[in-house]
Amino acid sequence: MTRKIALIFYILFAAVPVVCGLFYAIFYSLGLTGILSDGLTLSHWEQTLSSSTFYKSIGYSLFIALVVMTISIVLALWITISWLQDLKKGILSYMIYLPLAFPAIVMAFFSFQLLSKSGFLSRVAHSMGVINQLQQFPDWINDAYGVGIIFSLCLLITPFFIILFSNLYHNERIPALAHLAATLGASQNQIVWRVVIPVLLKKSAFTIFLFVLFVMGTYEIPLLLGRQDPSMLSVLIIQKLQKFNLADIPQAYTMAVIYVIIIGTVVAILFYGKPQFFKNSAQ
Repeated sequence: MTRKIALIFYILFAAVPVVCGLFYAIFYSLGLTGILSDGLTLSHWEQTLSSSTFYKSIGYSLFIALVVMTISIVLALWITISWLQDLKKGILSYMIYLPLAFPAIVMAFFSFQLLSKSGFLSRVAHSMGVINQLQQFPDWINDAYGVGIIFSLCLLITPFFIILFSNLYHNERIPALAHLAATLGASQNQIVWRVVIPVLLKKSAFTIFLFVLFVMGTYEIPLLLGRQDPSMLSVLIIQKLQKFNLADIPQAYTMAVIYVIIIGTVVAILFYGKPQFFKNSAQ
C-alpha cells in the first residue's frame, strides 16, 4: 500500500508536469497555442529542420558530451585501479567527494578564474616568463572547441565515476575474478584490460549513456564559458525563448521537442534492442 501511494505521488509531482510540459511544447511548435498562434501549421518545424544552426548545435553538444565522457571515464578508471585502497580513507577520499558539493555555476566561475587570459594560470605563465603578454595565453574560455566547458564538466563528472567504479569493483567481486585470471596464467596487464575494465564498463554502460544525455543538455557551464556560435543545444533553445523576437519562441519549442524525440528514440533502441547489455547494467 505504501509503495502504491509513493508511486501515485511520484506520478502527480514528477511525471505529470513533465508530460504536460512536453505536450505544451508540441502544441506551441504546431501553432496551436502561444502569443502568435494562428492555427495548425508546420512552418516552425520546416524552419527548424532547414536551419544549419540547429544541426551545428546538436553536433557541437554531442562532441562536447563524448569528449567529456571519454576523459572522465579514462581518469576515473585509472584512479580507481591505481589507488583503490586509498579511495576509502585519507585525504584522497575527501578530495574525491569535494567537487560533488559545488553547483555547476560555481565550477564555471572557478574554471573562468583559472583558465581565462586574466586568470591564475595566465598570470603564473607570465610571471615565469613563458608568455610576455597576457594576450598570448591560449583561448580556453569562450573558445570554439569548448576547452573551458570540457574542463569544468570533467571536474564535476569524474568524481562520480570514481565512486561508481570503486563500488562496482567490490560489488562485482572483481578481486576474485582477477585472482582467478592470475591463477590461469594471465599477466597484470591482461587482468586489467580483459577483466577489470570490461566488467566495470559493462556494468556502468547505462549510467554512462545517461550521463552523455546529461552533458548534452547541460546549461549553466556552456552559457558562461562557451561561445554564442557554436553553442550547445540547451543554450540555443533558451536564447530563442528569451529573445525579443516572438517568432523565435515556436522554433525553440520545436527544437526541444525534436531533441526529446531523438533522445527517446535512442534510449528505446539501445535499452530495448539490447536488453542483455543495457538492462543488466541498469540494475
